[in-house]
Amino acid sequence: MEWARVLEALLFAATEPMEPSRLATILRDGPEGGQGWPEVKEEEVREELTHLAERLAPRGLILREVAGGFRIGTAPDLSGWVAKLKGVVRPPRLSPPSLETMAVIAYRQPISRAEIEAVRGVDCSGTLDTLVERGVIRISGRSDAPGRPILYSTTPLFLEHFGLRDLEELPNSEELRRVKLPAPIDPSGPQQKELLHEAVESSPQS
Repeated sequence: MEWARVLEALLFAATEPMEPSRLATILRDGPEGGQGWPEVKEEEVREELTHLAERLAPRGLILREVAGGFRIGTAPDLSGWVAKLKGVVRPPRLSPPSLETMAVIAYRQPISRAEIEAVRGVDCSGTLDTLVERGVIRISGRSDAPGRPILYSTTPLFLEHFGLRDLEELPNSEELRRVKLPAPIDPSGPQQKELLHEAVESSPQS
């Protein structure tokens, strides 16, 4: 298929995961002042993405499905070589407190700061600010509780950071979502904290 080359170029140049529907739309519309492929369907794009992933598998690049879309990246086993390139700066790893806070949000979103602190038993204001700045969580609204506290949720970048297609791929997700949160005024909740610790330990690191 002639448009398969264009598909590869779009994925290579994209700065964020590309959804098959969006890729199909771009291919149909064509470049500015140029001709596209009006007959291209989303199902055909998905099929070509599968073929592309197979072609890239033995090479230095991979096609990853993350955050509801697809993007081309370097093979994980070659990260040490890529790191030797001058000017390549890897983002700092998230600290254990940040990972724990992010885990609480991921499993129980949308969630308020008071509810997060009830689970963790410590002040999380600074950690929340850091996670918002890193773009892995966002302010998603306000609760109907007294005082209408701010609610936090994860972002597509969170999924991309951990290599997840969606939140259903979180480890132990069903079990953790059934655990009752402690009241915001009560910093107890060892069972919840233990489960969250296990989830963080088993989550992939980027």
